[in-house]
Order: sequence, then structure tokens, then C-alpha cells
Amino acid sequence: MIREIVEVAEETIILKLPKNLIGKKVEVIAYDITEQQNIVPAEIPFNPDKLKDIQERYDKLPRISHENYKFDRDEANNYE
Repeated sequence: MIREIVEVAEETIILKLPKNLIGKKVEVIAYDITEQQNIVPAEIPFNPDKLKDIQERYDKLPRISHENYKFDRDEANNYE
């Protein structure tokens, strides 16, 4: 993967790709990164009270294990 940030001075940009990409399909995306900076959400601060609330809610649910589960295709396709 190649990521290159350039400041565009003309309508045409020439990309020099490494040899391992020659003959492969590649995707080229161009967008204004100054616009994208506003979209990035702020980091969510750690809230121990919220974490405790989530743990208490999920502790009420029954605990199950799929450790010994085996899928039986014949049983799943037996409609009778």
C-alpha cells in the first residue's frame, strides 16, 4: 500500500508505483484533506462510571458457551 500526500499545483499528477503493483488493479482516491479533518470525531474520554454501568447490565444476562457446539448440516437441512 502506498499513501502519499501532495500539494496540488496543477491538474495533472504523475504517480510512480513500485514494481510489485505493476499489472495489478489499484485504486486511486483524491480528496481535500482539509475538509476531512473536520469529520474525524473527537476521542471519547474514558468514563469509569459508564463502563461499570455496562458491566452491571451485561452481568444480568445468562452466560452461555459454544465451546462444544457442532454444526450438523444434515439436521439443518431436514425439513420434515
